Amino acid sequence: MLTYSFENKGSDSLYEYLYKQIKNDILSFNLSSGEKLPSKRALAKHLNISTITVENAYAQLMAEGYIYSVPKSGFYVSDITNRKTESSVPRSKKESKDSSKPTYFADFVNNSTKKENFPFSTWNKLMREIMSDYSEKLMVRSPSSGVIELREAISDYLYQFRGIDVEPEQIIVGAGTEYLYGLIIQLLGRDKVYAIEEPGYQKISKIYDANRISSVHIGLDNSGIDVYALEKSGADILHISPSHHFPTGIVTPISRRYELLSWAAKSQDRYIIEDDYDSEFRLLGKPIPSLQSIDALDKVIYMNTFSKSLTSTIRISYMVLPKTLIQKYNRELNFYSCTVSNFEQYTLAKFIQSGYLEKHINRMRNYYRTQRDTVLGCIKAQPDFSKTTIKEENSGLHFLLEVKTNLSDQILIENAKKNGIHISCLSEYYYHKEYAKEHTIIINYSGLDKEDIPKAISRLYSSLW
Repeated sequence: MLTYSFENKGSDSLYEYLYKQIKNDILSFNLSSGEKLPSKRALAKHLNISTITVENAYAQLMAEGYIYSVPKSGFYVSDITNRKTESSVPRSKKESKDSSKPTYFADFVNNSTKKENFPFSTWNKLMREIMSDYSEKLMVRSPSSGVIELREAISDYLYQFRGIDVEPEQIIVGAGTEYLYGLIIQLLGRDKVYAIEEPGYQKISKIYDANRISSVHIGLDNSGIDVYALEKSGADILHISPSHHFPTGIVTPISRRYELLSWAAKSQDRYIIEDDYDSEFRLLGKPIPSLQSIDALDKVIYMNTFSKSLTSTIRISYMVLPKTLIQKYNRELNFYSCTVSNFEQYTLAKFIQSGYLEKHINRMRNYYRTQRDTVLGCIKAQPDFSKTTIKEENSGLHFLLEVKTNLSDQILIENAKKNGIHISCLSEYYYHKEYAKEHTIIINYSGLDKEDIPKAISRLYSSLW
């Protein structure tokens, strides 16, 4: 007869505790496959509990397939030999799957925001206000393109700080640019050829490949993407980041921008996707005007994200569609649900409308300028500084460090890793590896601790020769 003590059942009800005890006996094979269980009445009498308690426990075990019943015979243990054995180790005590990830003294690769730089108090205050003042709106389903309050706030922000004059109705809000790329592909068509910068942000290529999109990789010159090569490629759509190219840091001059717009104007099917991802953080002079702001023919799809200006964990991005494309979007794609919660949308809208975003960006621009200057100062103080060259240090949150060395990029990366430093090289961002330029390190300084910068740079330089 099954015997269990109910003294340590904790917060479980009697039937839940009994169900768990019998289940554990089955999983640990203390009860064999096909073994007959006591009748409900007999087990209830033996354990001094009610028959309904045993009945509920048996019912749960039957629902999950641990036992089965035979009419006029009773209950039997199911064959569970093919079941995956469940771990008896409590979830909280299991080893983390991320425990094998390397930890670094300094990471020059990934973007991150230090917790002290996020406006937690302001954000918390606004969230409480939204919960109090927007309770009804929070329960109303957001339009596919996002709540109008956020789109109006973005429209005003773009006009004031990027010189972009668009209607809120042209703005689509989404959880991350990857989601928005998917919408663009559906909107423009899978039969189009997409041109991507070479070198460039590898995730864009992967997204297009995953969507079975034909893409071509166009090389750059000192002014950005090569227009002659673009013409020869047969591309319909051009994907660029003209205000601060990643990873080279090139800023596309006005003359080249007009050349690109002229290219787009030659066909009704041609469009330019402008990724303006960290234009707010130009550290010398004013931000570069966007390509969209000089587009007179409605050929530019503008994209940006709040992941850089606030934090990478706030997955709120947006795109501005030309008026002809927003009409097509409303006809064909507005059945999609907005992928950003109402709560986040209203909070961000109020954050922008109240002027907090502008203040935050100004503060972070000063912070990152100090970060950059500290990194540059430490680099210039290195005994082997003459063997390196700094490039494109005035835009965005990274710059390039060219190195005179005989070591391959892979060895540079491995040497740095041994010294606790995480780096990436320009050569890693080429699709066609035979054209890759070696011995150029990308220095992303957004997530560094200021007090660690001198030692981080020293460790970096000790890895280069």
